[in-house]
Amino acid sequence: MKKLPLHVKIMIGLLAGVIWAFISSALGWNEFTTNWIDPFGQIFIRMLKYIAVPLVLFSIIGGISGLKDMSKLGRMGGKTLSFYLVTTVFAVGIGLVLVNVIRPGDFIDEEQRIKNRLQYEEWVSATDGVEILDGKHFLEDPKYNGLDFRKEMTEAEKKLVEEKRATAEEKKDEGPLSFLVDMVPENIISSLSNDKLMLQVIFFAIFFGVCLALVPDEKSEGLKSFVDATNEVFLKMVDM
Repeated sequence: MKKLPLHVKIMIGLLAGVIWAFISSALGWNEFTTNWIDPFGQIFIRMLKYIAVPLVLFSIIGGISGLKDMSKLGRMGGKTLSFYLVTTVFAVGIGLVLVNVIRPGDFIDEEQRIKNRLQYEEWVSATDGVEILDGKHFLEDPKYNGLDFRKEMTEAEKKLVEEKRATAEEKKDEGPLSFLVDMVPENIISSLSNDKLMLQVIFFAIFFGVCLALVPDEKSEGLKSFVDATNEVFLKMVDM
C-alpha cells in the first residue's frame, strides 16, 4: 500500500467509502459510523482547512518573491487567470450537464419532496421580504393538511439563513465594481482567520510577494528564507 501513488490511494478511499455507505445503511450501522468513523474524517478535514490558508499565503509569497524579472509576473498572471476561467467554465458545464441528465431531485421520495415544499412555504410566510415566485401554495391545499412536515430549525441553521439573507441584501445594491473592492482586505488578520475571504489572502500574498521581490537582497534575504522554509513545513504537513 505504501508504494501506491497518492491518487490511487484517494480513489481506493472513495470507493471504500461508497461501499461502506451501502453496507452500513443496509445493516443499520449508521450510528456506529457516526460515532466511531466520522470523527476521524472530521479531524482530517479540519487539518486540511487549517493548512490551506497559510499554505496558499506562503507559497504565493515565496513564488513571486523569487522572480528576478517582474515582467514575467504579468505573463504568468495572464496564463493563470486564463486557466482558472477555462477550468471554472468546464466545471460548471459538467455540473449543469450531469444535473440535467441524472436529475437527482427525481430520486427523492414524493412525500419527502412535498414535506420540503411545505417547510419552505411555512418559512416564507414567517419571513418578511420573501415571497413564493412560482405561484404555487401547497399549504392552502386541503389534501396536505394531515401531513406532519414541521421540523424545528437548529440555532446553527437559523444563523446560516440569516447570514445568507444579510449577504444577499448587502450585495443587492452594490455597484458593478464592488468585486474589486471585496478583493482588497481591510484587515489581513481578519481575512486570514476567515476561510471565506481567501481571495483577499491571495491579493495580499501577491502584493507582499511583489514588494518583497523589489526590496534589495541584502535586506530581504532573511525574510525570503523564512517564507521558503515555512512553505516547506506546510507542504510536509500536507504530505504527512
